[in-house]
Amino acid sequence: MNIRRSLPASGHLSRPAVSRLKRCAIGMAIRAAAVLAGAGAASAQVLFQSPPIPGAPAMADEVREFVSFDASHGTLRLIHIRVIDGTGAPPLEDRTVTIKNGRIAEIAPSSASAPADGIQTLDMTGRTLLPGLVGMHDHLFYVARPGADFEHAQRIPLLLPQMTYTSPRLYLAGGVTTIRTTGSMEPYADLNLKQAIESNQLPGPHMDVTGPYLQGAGNIFLQMHTLLGPEDARDTVNYWAGQGVTSFKAYQNITRAELKAAIDAAHRHGLKITGHLCSITYPEAAELGIDNIEHGFSDNTQLDPDKKADLCSDSQGSATETAMDPDGPEAKALYALLIARHVAITSTLPVVDVEETGVPPLRQAELDLLTPQAREAYLDARNAQSTANTARKARRYASLKRLEAFERNFALAGGTLMAGCDPTGDGHIIPGFADQREIELLVDAGFSPLEAIRIGTLNGATYLGQAREIGSVTVGKRADLMIVQGDPSQRIRDIENVQLVFRDGIGFDPARLLRSVKGLYGLY
Repeated sequence: MNIRRSLPASGHLSRPAVSRLKRCAIGMAIRAAAVLAGAGAASAQVLFQSPPIPGAPAMADEVREFVSFDASHGTLRLIHIRVIDGTGAPPLEDRTVTIKNGRIAEIAPSSASAPADGIQTLDMTGRTLLPGLVGMHDHLFYVARPGADFEHAQRIPLLLPQMTYTSPRLYLAGGVTTIRTTGSMEPYADLNLKQAIESNQLPGPHMDVTGPYLQGAGNIFLQMHTLLGPEDARDTVNYWAGQGVTSFKAYQNITRAELKAAIDAAHRHGLKITGHLCSITYPEAAELGIDNIEHGFSDNTQLDPDKKADLCSDSQGSATETAMDPDGPEAKALYALLIARHVAITSTLPVVDVEETGVPPLRQAELDLLTPQAREAYLDARNAQSTANTARKARRYASLKRLEAFERNFALAGGTLMAGCDPTGDGHIIPGFADQREIELLVDAGFSPLEAIRIGTLNGATYLGQAREIGSVTVGKRADLMIVQGDPSQRIRDIENVQLVFRDGIGFDPARLLRSVKGLYGLY
């Protein structure tokens, strides 16, 4: 409810307006109690929310309907909760965490916390508080494959429709409170969406909006601009930096001269540039000054036998992946170069997620989100992959294990590894759900649960220059948090059991967010 619309010129609330305000407060209290009752909470004291501060944008009904608790302009205490702070430190047991005016105000042992009469208090026994996930490769579009059959053949053009409605809700429901779009199909839509989320007119995570793809000749995507040379690359970066994007992404067919022009332009604006590379090897990109490389070590072409300057090889990096030993001298030299040049690596393991017997199935909750067409495409692709011959399955599983080893060794050498999910293709990588799966796959790669959580939270925040505000559960930081049932430090799959997500102290109900997009992902 927009309270401001109910205020007459006199500044006094009319009797109908007072009635509507009371209904709003009562409704919020009932919904809040229902959230915790459904989750088995021991107790919940829910009081009237503090009024918005003067001059702040009123929370739109499109946001309020998903809010269970609002501590953006008030105070909320979470008692008897386990805290995983995102730094890699051991969990803190039985803590009281106080959120006040959208920030973390206090973290103290529950045994030492004095009763706080008149403050919203939620008993979180059996639950864990974590920093909200920072998704560093989290698109807002979907891949539509016209005419795709069960063998994955398809007609052209390949289309990338925008998921502006469903994706933000899915990210938030999954505990993702900040995303980097890492390549935009509709950058104006993304910029406007960011503004709508920040002003609480639409639900969703904070957004680092990446400009349109910086793609070279050989582009097969009709929705992407094809760069005409270094000057065009520089002008493109300058234009979109002026429009408000906060990062850039180079794509597969960009030339070294174009990439260098884009890097220099981005750095002049104080912005960073990442890349999904193919025409340029990882060592070449590092020497040119790139800040970040996407998809782990799956697209490095430096050892591909047919690699030519500024051109993608036929294998697009799979030959290098096979030829390079993750523990060998060539890999160690690559790690050292990337670290020396301060190049971060983004892990997107859900893209190559396989089991020894085939592709892991989606959870039923994920299937329920897909349109009938998206569900059919996913099931057809999964059937084709699951029924592939044993040798093919073994090759794909071995590839996953090598890529996991590259990432683990890079991080152990001192490299900055971050996490994303790259939600594209056939519906098997769904925003939010796949971000959780990425953390699980990092544990599968050999990281401890606490290390994996840090990669998915504080590492991304640090790269974005936001570690003073987000990325860990620390007094003074913004209350961008997630609460899960269970203990992910002992069982990483508990990270899937998201019960509340706070963005700027506003507590969102994941179940309601998911219900609002049921059967719609893949449509808009």
